[in-house]
This record gives sequence, structure tokens and C-alpha cells, in this order.
Amino acid sequence: METSILLDRLQSSAETGLPQAIWLQRIRTTGLNHLSIRRGKHPIWLLLDQFNHPLIYILLVSAIMTAFMDDWVDASVIAGVVLVNAIIGCLQEISALRAVTALSRSLNYSASVLRNGQYQLISATQIVPGDIVSLQSGDRVPADLRLLRSHELHIDESALTGESIPVEKCVSVLPNGTPLADRSNMAFASTLVTHGRGHGLVVSTGENTEIGIIHRLIAEASELETPLSRKLAGFSWLLMWIILALACIAFIAGWWMGEAPLAMLTASVALAVAAIPEGLPAAFTITLAIGVQRMARRKAIVRKLPVVETLGSTTVICTDKTGTLTQNAMTVRAIYAGSQLFELTGTGYAPHGDILHDHHKISIDAPPLPCLLELLKAGVLCNEAKLAENSGQWLIEGDPTEAALLVAARKTGIETDTMLQSHPRLDAIPFESARQFMATLHQQPAGESRHVYVKGSVESILQRCSGQFTSAMQHQELDADAIQQQVTHLASQGLRILAFARCEHPHDTLDLQQSPLRNNDLTFLGLQAMMDPPRTEVPGAIQVCYRAGIMVKMMTGDHMDTALAIARQIGLKSSNDKALYAIEGHTLAAMDEEAIRLVALEASVFARVSPEQKLRLVTALQASGHIVAMTGDGVNDAPALKQANIGIAMGMGGTDVAREAAAMILADDNFATIAAAVEEGRGVYDNLVKFITWAIPTDIGEGLIVLIAILLGLELPMLPAQILWLNMTTAVLLGLPLAFEGRESGIMQRPPRHPDQAIMTGALMLRSTVVGVLLTAAAFVLFEWELSHGESMDKARTAVMNMFTVGEAFYLFNCRSLFASVFSAGWFSNRWIWAGIGMMAAAQALIIYTPAMNRFFHTAPVHLEEWSLAGVAGLIISLVVALEKWIRNRTVRSASRAMF
Repeated sequence: METSILLDRLQSSAETGLPQAIWLQRIRTTGLNHLSIRRGKHPIWLLLDQFNHPLIYILLVSAIMTAFMDDWVDASVIAGVVLVNAIIGCLQEISALRAVTALSRSLNYSASVLRNGQYQLISATQIVPGDIVSLQSGDRVPADLRLLRSHELHIDESALTGESIPVEKCVSVLPNGTPLADRSNMAFASTLVTHGRGHGLVVSTGENTEIGIIHRLIAEASELETPLSRKLAGFSWLLMWIILALACIAFIAGWWMGEAPLAMLTASVALAVAAIPEGLPAAFTITLAIGVQRMARRKAIVRKLPVVETLGSTTVICTDKTGTLTQNAMTVRAIYAGSQLFELTGTGYAPHGDILHDHHKISIDAPPLPCLLELLKAGVLCNEAKLAENSGQWLIEGDPTEAALLVAARKTGIETDTMLQSHPRLDAIPFESARQFMATLHQQPAGESRHVYVKGSVESILQRCSGQFTSAMQHQELDADAIQQQVTHLASQGLRILAFARCEHPHDTLDLQQSPLRNNDLTFLGLQAMMDPPRTEVPGAIQVCYRAGIMVKMMTGDHMDTALAIARQIGLKSSNDKALYAIEGHTLAAMDEEAIRLVALEASVFARVSPEQKLRLVTALQASGHIVAMTGDGVNDAPALKQANIGIAMGMGGTDVAREAAAMILADDNFATIAAAVEEGRGVYDNLVKFITWAIPTDIGEGLIVLIAILLGLELPMLPAQILWLNMTTAVLLGLPLAFEGRESGIMQRPPRHPDQAIMTGALMLRSTVVGVLLTAAAFVLFEWELSHGESMDKARTAVMNMFTVGEAFYLFNCRSLFASVFSAGWFSNRWIWAGIGMMAAAQALIIYTPAMNRFFHTAPVHLEEWSLAGVAGLIISLVVALEKWIRNRTVRSASRAMF
């Protein structure tokens, strides 16, 4: 739309700005220019929500039951665990709301606004549609502006659109439906002016800006349960109904056989206490916390505990390009000078690297390469950027493209300040988009000669050149075809190309009408080709992900050619190892949800995509059953980061908004850290399954002995208080050391778990049942053996409790690996196992041989004979599990050989 029409509609003037009366009226209707913080649930309701979970139901039932039996100490402990878990969960939900707060802060700055014919510096919150805003280098754009004037205006929109380089702005009228990243006549709120100046008409403020739309998407994006949370919830519901059913069956059966209702109620309580895995929530939390610590050591900072396990379930990683896969630092990768092509090593703005020719490192001084040096010198002199080191970090001021030229020169020892002192600038013609070049005039160190250095697009430079320099700086006829071949070759690699030329000039000033720039009197120096290069560790990390069965997809706001060039360099591939499949945002915009779902699965590169499209793609992948990890660093990534099963933000180069929306932060901005985090996540899940595999047989055994005793009218082999002691102490002292188990070999060579796969597979459930039955049989044999030899009821029950403890300790070694031999993990690789066994022995000694504990828990001292019988039972259980593993592994190997 023409700017004159917009000015009329908004009742504004490009010369005087918005009248005060209209501003007062408009700020009442549109409100302040900020992003409102949406009110969430009250903290009390958030706290109460934490109790709405089957695991918590089970713990609350445990506390009520133990309190019913007047065991107030254990009831208080269980209630305390419930309360602590609820408080932690509540705090995690409150922290998740900070994403919106971070966005609201992003518009809290000042801006230069035209009021009453004068530009005034006011708070950005006071800006309304119709205001005229002045922009210059270093300013942050306060609202969405339709540009009225632009003088070499370049704006960094990478955080909003993913564009890797600052966008050159114009005032032209663009067609309706122009994609966000291509709206060059607009300046968007929260983006940064890197070069030039301009004036714009405010067309949107606050929630109506592009960043406001993202703010709304973040607030609306749903936070999904993790796979393990869903599985534990299902497991817990099932377990709760089984416990209630068994307790009711036991109560009715005993009452039907003539037992007293109160006695049956006590027995049913014992059965429920026996079947409840009191230590499971604590083990879940502690195992995840240990995983968090391990990830922190590998530079992955986890903001929410369940994220640790979710990483191990990840099937797709969707990643931004700029700043995530790439350095977010323009780097000269190739130079063409004196008809020779050179490569430059090193990445980023740190001036470290070498120059290669035919893959061999060369020295600038020997043999002499004057044309290459002159080309690098031209890049320094015809330049407005600055490069400086601060505390070991190299920072730039100005356009990243020009900064890359300074870095390339520094790699050969050319110091910017020294060069400018020896070649003082006399005059300059700034870059203009219409002419596509910049020129500077410099005094040479010796004599009275002056040189003009020109840089710009290849087309604008070549049409002004009559010749070119050889490698020895000798003048020869221009070979435009050879130069164009090099341009085509470099452009095919996704490189941005600048051309350079030089000429002598007799005057102290530059004028566009003078012959060196108007006529073809320049001499071609060469080309410098640059790009935002991939991080060096990314290709290896991509291959690790592929070997682990994880798909990797690039989603960027950058151009298709640039995205494809990076994708090829890092080794991206499409599904089923097909040729690289890429698609652009404007094509996605025309697709329905079903088409989006298919494309999301098949393509690996999505270019020129908007924040809404990133969100749609993530949602489509989740609808196909995938567990999606989304990485990003910009404001435009925040909605998808929140929607993903796990959002991963960059800690060093990312925005506050991205970090607050994410569940995990990479402290080193290293994509390879994601692969390390996935490895840790898989290890954490394995350890959780190991704990459950170890704990379930005890619950099965305890439940069976109580149920069988009720149905057969026998004395209970263990009392409820004894069962509760056994469950709490063994879970903490024997089970939790499994959380410290190291990762098993080959963990990143296996495919991801299917999202619908149960925590306990059929094989593990069968093993747990067998062990539970063995514990039950051993308990009754030992109980009856003790009574038949005239021992007291207390001693017989103590012997049974002791047998469970020893049997669990033996079985613990079998659970250090789910399917490998007990010898595979090494006997002393996890010192916490032995420490736990030692502390468990001390705890058993306390309850068995302390008179006060004997009276409280109805225990009695046992002798060496009972310890020996318990050891025999434990050894038998261990041998049976070892035999089951051996048979299963042999069957699997035979089946694998039969396939080939």
C-alpha cells in the first residue's frame, strides 16, 4: 500500500508527526505499546494440581493406611514426600510462565518519535499507530513500521525470521501476501538496526506486532506430558486399581470364611501396603536429578526434571539454522585473486585460521602473493565495520559482512588500525542499493599517489572494469567469462560473493561523475565469498543422531539456497535415506493439515518458514506419534520450543525469550551437546526401568504372601509395619544406587523407544513375576520351617523379612543390566551398590538386634542359620535370572543368524 494512503488513514503527517490530541485519543483505544502478561492459575491452584496424579493417590493412600494403623512416623514421612513433590512441581510450572514475561521486557526501551514537528526521545511504551519513528544504527525498532525513508538501512532480523544476515530495507510497495522475511519495506518490533538510517510510520503496536503474534503463540502452545510421565501415569492407575481389587477380594474372602471384619480390614491394609511401591516416586525424582547433574557436566542445563528422560525418547530433532547449526558469524571461506582460488580455514569472528591453495597451507610472504594481499587490503579499507577483542571474545560493530572482511585480513596479519593509519581515508561514497557498490579514496604510504578501492556486487564491479590484475599485480585484459565461472562455482556452495576493484585517482575527493567510477576505468582485484558457516562439531553430531535412529530436520527463515548449502555440508538427509528433500514456507502456507503432516515426515529442510509454520510442523510431527525436540535461539523459535516435547535453547547466543520458553539450555551453544544429552537421557531411562524391574518382584512377593495367607487362613508371614519398613529402606538403600549406573555400551546404536512402548516389556514382566513367585515360595518355606522348629512368631516373621532383604540384594546385581550377564557391568564399577548393601545390612541389624526396634516392629534376633538360608534363597533367585538371560540372549542371537 502507498505510504500516502497509510498516512491519511492514520491521520498522521510525515513532516509533523501525529497531533497530540489524536495521540491521546489513540493511546486510550490501543493501549500502551507493550506485551501484556497473561494471568495464569493462582499458585494455590497450581499447588493443588500437583496432587492430581495416580502416583500421588497411591502415596496418599499409603499415608492414610499407615496413620490408620497408628504408625504416625511413617505416615508423616510419606506425607512429607508428597508435599515436597507437589511444591517442586508447582515451582516448575511457575517458572514456565517466565517466557511471556521475557517477551514483555523486550519492548521496554526508548525511541525517537516525531511530535509537533520535533523528534523527541520517549518511552517505546508511549508509541501508537500513526507515530513517525526515526531509526539509526544501534537502535532497536520499537514497533512494526512501514518505512517512509531509508538511507542504507540494514536491520538484523535473525531473532525474528532466522535471516542469517542483516536485511537491506527499502520503501517500495510490495505485493499483498509477501512472506514475513521478504517484507523489506517494513521494520519489525524488537529487531536491531545495524547500519544506515531511516524513518517509519507505526502501523502496529504491542500485541498486534509480529512479535506480539509470537507472544500469543507462546501463551497458546500446550505443554505436553513427557513419554515417561504418561507411562508412569498409566502404570500407576493400573497398579492402583489392582491394589484396590486385591484388597477388596481379600477382605470379602476372609469375611466369607468367617474371619472377623476388623482382622480382615487389617489384613487388607497389609496387602495394600505390600503392593504399593512407596519408593517409586522418590526413585523417579532422584534418578532424574542425577541425570540433570550428569547433563550439566556435559553443558546441557535442564530446567525441568522430566526432560532428562524425554531426551532418551526423542525420535525427531527439529533445529533452527542460524546460530544453532551455524556460527551466526559471517566468515570468508573462499578468495579468488590473480586467477587463483584460495580457501580460508577458521570460523566466526576470531581471526584464527590459514589460507590454503590446492589444500596446501601457503605463506603470504613467500612466495609473494601481492594480488591476494591487495584484495585483502581493499576489504579493510573499503569498510565501515569494527573488530575488537574483549576478555578473549571477538566482537564486531557494524555489518557482519564487512566484519568478515576484517577477520579474513587479520588471518594474514593485516591489522585494521595500522592499515588505516598508513592509508588514511580522504573521501568515500557510501553503499547505495541502486548502484550496488561502495568506494573509498586513500592516500598511499609513499609518494603522492592516491587509490580508489571499490567493493560491491559482481555485476556492478565488472561493468566498471577494463582489466584485471595478475597474481603479481600486473595489468591484463579482463576475462569476464572466467570470473563468472568462479562466481557460479562459489554461489552453488551457498556463498555470498563480493567483488573488489582498484584504480589510481589524481584528486583529493571522490565524485560519482568522475571517470574512475562512471567509466570502465577500474581494474578487477578479485572476489571474496563468505557465509555463516556450520559449526565444526555439527556434522559428527548429525551422524550420531542418525545412528541412534533420530531424524534431524532444519527449519529456518533463511533463503532456500543458503539452507540447502548448509544442509549438504552437515550431512542432512531425508527419510529412508532418500535425496535431500526441501520445501519453502510459501508452499507450506497453501497446504492443509494432512499435507503438512506428510511433508513434515518426508522433508528435511524447511526454508523461509514463519514462526506459525514452525509450530505447525512440530505439531504435525507429534500428531504422527513422534517425540519432538526443537532447538532454536531466536524469538521466532519460542512458540515451537514450547510446543515441542522438549524445547532446547542456546545459552550463549540465544534470546531471553527462547531460553525461557525452552525446557533445556545448551550452555555452549553446541549442537553436539544434544547428542550427548540424548545419550544421557537414554541412560536415565534405562536406570529407571532397572529400578522398576528390581522393585516390582518385591511388591509381587509381598502381595502374594499376604493374599495367600488370607485365602488359606494362615498367619501373616509379615506385618504391615514390617512390610512398610522393608519397602522404604530397601528402595532407598538398595534400589537408588541403580540411578548411578553408567550407560551401557551401544546405547546410541539402538533405535529410539517407540512412544507407546510400555515401561515394563513382556520379558521384564515375566522375569519380575518369576522372581516374585520365588520370593513368595521362599518366604512360606522359611516361615513354616521356623515355626516347625519351635521358634516364636516374631522370629519367624523376622526371618522372612530378612530373606526378602537378602534376596533383593542378590537380585540387585542382576538388574544392573537388563539383559546382559551379571558380570558385564563389572563388580566394582558402581561403588554405590556396595555402599547401599552395607547400609542396608546395618539397618537390618538395627531392626533385628535392637530391643527398642524389636518392640516397635515385633521383630526378634535371628542366628547365622537364618542368614544362611536367606543367602541360599538369594543365590537361587540370582541363578534363575542368569539362566533366563542366557536362554533369551541365545534365542535372540539364533534368530538374528537365521535372518542372514
